Amino acid sequence: MPLGVFIGLGSNLGDRRANIHDALSRIRGLPGTRIVKESSLYESEPHGDAKTWFVNGVVEVETELSPENLLKKLKAIESAMGRKRVKGKRWGSRIIDLDILFYTNLVVRKRTLKIPHEQLANRRFVLLPLSELAPQLIHPILQVSVSDLLASVKDGKKVVLMPLRG
Repeated sequence: MPLGVFIGLGSNLGDRRANIHDALSRIRGLPGTRIVKESSLYESEPHGDAKTWFVNGVVEVETELSPENLLKKLKAIESAMGRKRVKGKRWGSRIIDLDILFYTNLVVRKRTLKIPHEQLANRRFVLLPLSELAPQLIHPILQVSVSDLLASVKDGKKVVLMPLRG
């Protein structure tokens, strides 16, 4: 039986909007996986070492893939799209970033996989599009809804809705 998963998408290199759409197309092609809903796209001020603004969004999918297999497939999409990981550099520029935010109400704490995503409660650029899709979704560790997390987030970075075209 397919399980509901929320995936965060981000890009700040090249044609950022096209990169997001390319990633969505590739996610649609994953075995036993279908996209249920897509958020609007947002431009967000960069974090960390990145210099240019990101385009971010969230997609809800139903998948038969295990969390570990889904992570492998998402990393393969990132690699196929040209993402280069630089050891010791977090939050740098990237052509595409795909993160599992929630996998139903599952809690996973492994070295290579943390669900819910560790930083989602602190990131306006994740909470804003996520709240479009699932405002009443309860964070399984914090026991707070996504809309409440958004209302109390301390992240001062700017996040603005992108126009449909442009």
